[in-house]
Amino acid sequence: MDDVGSTSTHDIDGRSISALTRRQKALYLFTQQSLPACKPVLTPTWVIATFLLMGVFFIPIGLVSLRASQRVVEIVDRYDTECIREEYRSNKVAYIKDSSISKNCSRFLKVYKPMKAPIYIYYQLDNYYQNHRRYVKSRSDGQLLHGLKYNHTSSCKPEESNNGLPIVPCGLIAWSLFNDTYTFIHGKAELKVNRKNIAWKSDRDHKFGKQVYPLNFQNGTLIGGGKLDPSIPLSDQEDLIVWMRSAALPSFRKLYGRIDEDLEEDDVIEVRLLNNYNTYSFGGKKKLVLSTSSWLGGKNDFLGIAYISVGVSCIFISITFMLLHVKNPRPYGDVSYMSWYKK
Repeated sequence: MDDVGSTSTHDIDGRSISALTRRQKALYLFTQQSLPACKPVLTPTWVIATFLLMGVFFIPIGLVSLRASQRVVEIVDRYDTECIREEYRSNKVAYIKDSSISKNCSRFLKVYKPMKAPIYIYYQLDNYYQNHRRYVKSRSDGQLLHGLKYNHTSSCKPEESNNGLPIVPCGLIAWSLFNDTYTFIHGKAELKVNRKNIAWKSDRDHKFGKQVYPLNFQNGTLIGGGKLDPSIPLSDQEDLIVWMRSAALPSFRKLYGRIDEDLEEDDVIEVRLLNNYNTYSFGGKKKLVLSTSSWLGGKNDFLGIAYISVGVSCIFISITFMLLHVKNPRPYGDVSYMSWYKK
């Protein structure tokens, strides 16, 4: 019986033999890993140069990023402890739950550097676990988009209905809406706070219905947080949209609004706020943040420090490798260093 190579010898013009030979040759080169390919040789010189170039490349990027972060002017004021009457500071929970007590409070913020518009207003909450599984699950995305047309809201428990009537929006996230308010006074005039376009456009257009209105929201005996205007559709209630985007970490900031006026150095801003939101039951903290921005975003030194750290580490490694190579050189391809050769 003929083998595979000899079965094509009966072809008169010889083309089958030639084709089979090429296939066999290609298969042989493939199995022996001898096909043309880029095979970089990592010599000591290449390794040292690569680490050195990485360090030279990363350090300037880190310095530029750190400089951009340092140019951001940020004012942070914690007000949850100061905005409680002296007689209630030993029982903060009773203070925040008593609706007969006035929650008005005034804070004074001094601008230590010029702040160019837009100036972003954030509220910051600490020790608040929005990423808790039960909390994150308690919402209905279908209801937020379609309203009462979508009736599969069992995931919203325990805030699914009120006296047998459906709640829109349902769920613990919406129910615990942040409800502290801020008014800013500069000199004798009130600074206008722009609260439009503070939420993601994709959320406004695709996740919250333009024909969906709040219904039976915060009408029960237990009030969690802020109320919603039943005459405004959910797609236009941007404070709710911002709040519904759950934070991944227990300390987070959410955008409250923008001030579209410049503030000069040594200006004093009076903040008249309502300290309504209950963070005292779980030992949380509340902070008000005024911040400018740069081309890199808000104030965050981590990115710049990370780039600088990696760059310095690469240069240190390249210098270490270079010293080791100078002290203990060996010829390239010396097989005497192979483990099996030593044996």
